[in-house]
Amino acid sequence: MISATPDRYSLLADIGGTNTRVALAEGGKLIPASIKRYANAGRPALEPILADYMQTEGVSDLAGACVAAAGPVHDGVAQMTNLSWVIEDHAIARVTKAETVAVLNDLQAQGHALGHLAPGAVRVIDKGAAARPNASQLVVGVGTGFNAAPVHEAPGGRIVAASECGHITLPTVTDEDIRLMRFVEEAHGFAAVEDVLSGRGLERVYAFAAREAGQDSTLPAAQVMEEITARSALGVATARIFTRHLGAVVGDLALVHLPFGGIHLCGGVARAFTPLLHEFGFLEAMRAKGRFAEFLQAFPVAVIEDDYAALSGCAAHLHARAPQL
Repeated sequence: MISATPDRYSLLADIGGTNTRVALAEGGKLIPASIKRYANAGRPALEPILADYMQTEGVSDLAGACVAAAGPVHDGVAQMTNLSWVIEDHAIARVTKAETVAVLNDLQAQGHALGHLAPGAVRVIDKGAAARPNASQLVVGVGTGFNAAPVHEAPGGRIVAASECGHITLPTVTDEDIRLMRFVEEAHGFAAVEDVLSGRGLERVYAFAAREAGQDSTLPAAQVMEEITARSALGVATARIFTRHLGAVVGDLALVHLPFGGIHLCGGVARAFTPLLHEFGFLEAMRAKGRFAEFLQAFPVAVIEDDYAALSGCAAHLHARAPQL
């Protein structure tokens, strides 16, 4: 338990589709020993989790609070994409008594974390050209869902633009791509990027690979990863399809945002696939853009392996808004 005087600490929360991570920060720095994880299942809203956490940690009057939510944010209100919660800044302020409150999209929080992570928290996939100082960067999250956010260094400070690009149309180039799109449409009526490039998407890709092989087989994502690790026929087919689509989508986003400062993959599925990216042709798929293939070699690619990066990003964002926090 941290015994705190009023207005000393800030509260941080990273809300995913499955779990919520909560922590404290002081002076713009995450306090690792304060991190706790809560299952979202059975909880009606975020506020009871924050109240439980504050009671456990012995804090009751906080200086700031920043929440990162996996869903669109507008005017201080977040609507969770894969969870029936609505996060409102005034409700966070009421629970925490914080004077400064921010609600971010979770990928925005990852973007604010860049430059504030330990060197060992980032694994380089490809060095690309030397990253340009103050150049735009891109964070791409692959986990329960899919999303990305560009990171820009501006005269007034860092700007991390929100997006919901996981719900754009799944790219289709080959005949196999079209069959996958039709397969996804059977369940959803529309094939979005997140329907393939996410935890649930990995399950759909496996089911599609099974159908392509004349089988009817479904597995949860964790068991699909076991099949991939074991190099079963369906596991290899799944990894190949998933990695090729991941590369193609990241390449498209790179051409939109021109992240000469680097592309940073994050999220549980991205971390699970890190050892597989080279084997299954991620970089080749990312750069398969015709005459712009060589151009795409300029962008460094890395994976953020820190599961609490969004919390660090929340702390950095609060500190940038109010340096005393």
